[in-house]
Amino acid sequence: MPPSIPAEAAAVVSAASEAALGVDSGPQRAAQAGVVGAAAAVVQEHEADSGPSSVIAALPGVLSDVPVAVLVIDQAAGTVTYANGAAIEMAGTVQLPIGVDEWGSAAGLTDLNAAPLASSSSPLSLVAQGQPVAGEAVRMAVRPAVPSDGSPAGEDLDEQLLWVTGFPLSQAGGGPALSLVVFLQVDTGPSIDPRARMQALRERAVIATDITFTITDPNQDDEPLVWVNPSFTRMSGYTYEESVGRNCRFLQGPATDRGTVAAIRAALEAQEPITTTLINYRKDGTAFWNQVSISPVFDGQGDLVSFVGVQTDVTERVRVEHEREQAFAAEQVARREAEVARAVAEQSQADAERAQSRLALMAEASRTLTATLDMDELLERLAGLCVPLLADWVFLTLTDPSGTVEATAHLHREGMTEDLELFARVHAMHLTDSSPSRQSLRTSRPVVIERLTPERLVDAVPHPDARAAFERLGGTSVMTVPMIARRRTLGAIALVNTAPGAAFTADDVELAEDLAGRAGLAMDNVRLYQQEHAVAETLQRSLLPQLPVIPRVSSAAHYVAASTTAEVGGDFYDLLHLPDGSVGLSVGDVVGHDVAAAASMGHLRGLLRACVWDPQDPTPGVVLDRVDRLFQGLRIAALATMVYGRAVPPAAEGRPWLLDLATAGHPPVLLRAVDGSVRLLDELSGLLIGVDERGGRATLRLEVPPGSTLVAYTDGVIEQPGTDIDQGIAALVARLAAAPVDAGPAELCRHVAPPVHDGRDDIAVLVVRFD
Repeated sequence: MPPSIPAEAAAVVSAASEAALGVDSGPQRAAQAGVVGAAAAVVQEHEADSGPSSVIAALPGVLSDVPVAVLVIDQAAGTVTYANGAAIEMAGTVQLPIGVDEWGSAAGLTDLNAAPLASSSSPLSLVAQGQPVAGEAVRMAVRPAVPSDGSPAGEDLDEQLLWVTGFPLSQAGGGPALSLVVFLQVDTGPSIDPRARMQALRERAVIATDITFTITDPNQDDEPLVWVNPSFTRMSGYTYEESVGRNCRFLQGPATDRGTVAAIRAALEAQEPITTTLINYRKDGTAFWNQVSISPVFDGQGDLVSFVGVQTDVTERVRVEHEREQAFAAEQVARREAEVARAVAEQSQADAERAQSRLALMAEASRTLTATLDMDELLERLAGLCVPLLADWVFLTLTDPSGTVEATAHLHREGMTEDLELFARVHAMHLTDSSPSRQSLRTSRPVVIERLTPERLVDAVPHPDARAAFERLGGTSVMTVPMIARRRTLGAIALVNTAPGAAFTADDVELAEDLAGRAGLAMDNVRLYQQEHAVAETLQRSLLPQLPVIPRVSSAAHYVAASTTAEVGGDFYDLLHLPDGSVGLSVGDVVGHDVAAAASMGHLRGLLRACVWDPQDPTPGVVLDRVDRLFQGLRIAALATMVYGRAVPPAAEGRPWLLDLATAGHPPVLLRAVDGSVRLLDELSGLLIGVDERGGRATLRLEVPPGSTLVAYTDGVIEQPGTDIDQGIAALVARLAAAPVDAGPAELCRHVAPPVHDGRDDIAVLVVRFD
């Protein structure tokens, strides 16, 4: 059998070539596939040899007479080591081995713009690097044949269009590293402009290999996908079945720009086409830049019937554009530096280096200040940006809306931590109206003291202990600038120079204001994040109950949210002491991992509580059916899984508990016996909540000896990358069985939780022991 990589490459390259040519390539395509299979078989047969010489010696037997031009390239040397008869006619009498660029030059190959192929991005060079080339059109200069009447041939050269494909022949790490290149002749036709034909070939090749198509139905609830092509699966990692029926928002993630999403939503509501680029996330969690083009489709009566989306992974393009912008910015900076250098040529080298460092400060500030969402760390980073580039030492004050200082940060180029902390404690935390920082906070403007005299120091720092600390720290000039964001002053930066005559200039003030503005925006972002975080924590505390104290019942619960921004999710647990003396327990999972899922979860948990508190029939299967009907009738969410159990205490001492269980598509619960053995209760089955309101879920009745422990959980416990659900359940059973025999519910919770949580799904665990 030939190696798998070339066999797959043959199919892909042949299909891409045919699509790009726009015609059935017929014999050439068949010949190409035969070339691939034959060459791959030779390579596999000689894989165990120490070098490529034995492979090259065997290739003429299978490649010499094929009807297309074929090259074999040694990846390690970057040379053409074999050319069949058709390829020799292209390049003429060249001596092998020969470098790939030299061979292309000898054959007269150029790109579509007539530029030589001798570059690292040419198809021959890419193949020589071991990369596959699905298909690319190139030109070849062809000298006309001598006329039949014997007259001299003309000097003008004709041009022939060739389609180049190539891919590695060898398995990774197995034998000589060889690649195969096949040239197909393309008939452009006498009536078609060659340059237009080249553009059409490029466009068709792109469509055949890269472009992703999706179709959504705006007439269905939440406008779901109704069709995606295979390229969508390759790009996103989501299969057809995982994609169809869902809104495209499942591709969004933490870094997706909300403004871009709003613009797309507005265009869809206006039934207008839109093209934009935003960050999306693949199924494995990796981010990529997605260029999305969405167009509405109308029927004959002008009614909207669907939206067609064309999506392209443009991560590389965005990266290149970013590098281009950086290069342009660097060029502009260099130009300004050159102008400054000419204007201040009389200044010392030290001044020039300081100016250059300041120009780089802004770029570093943007990167540094936006890389954290912790306020204390942000203040420390800001202090590090100021010293020593802007001043000899700095102290920062952060105020609340009333103007009260609530935090400080400081840094001196010589350390002096004790004096800085004393100064901050005595002065910066109790700013007087005459201090420069308070003046900047009050007026939202910079304050500069070009020469700090003893009299001015007494006025600015009236407290003697703070003034003594300032004198030890040193200071000859002071500048303070406010940090402002969204028309609110958040704090002030105080910069101090210690060298005699080192006054702050107008340029220094402008630079400090720019830095303060960036710092203010970063601080406001942190403030908004912390507010959202506080709201999320409050919501989570309100949704997840405190487990009640129930006679003869010991319990513990564990919860971890998948959402890194809100830290709430759709998983829940509940434990109830019901009016009839029985114990109700449940664990559920609403689809989603964000605040919206958490809100839906709260509704679902409320419905369950209402249905079990005063039921007409307390049987768990009946209860879940009723919850399902209410869930769908009220349209709380799309889908949810749940397990509900009702435990009746023993009628007499030594008698077992009676436990009834029902499930709605939830993972099977576990029952741990007194001796530590674990039973998987997988006899139950039932449809998810939200699928079919007719219900009919079965109820399982068990007699549970005192001392037994019931463990219920959500799928985040058993779904781990690289394993299926059965493996996850088996691992959970093993962890639970390995726990000490006398382990209580709290300790069992720690054994149930997976060793590593990758954050892809919420986790909820409820452990109940019946004593």
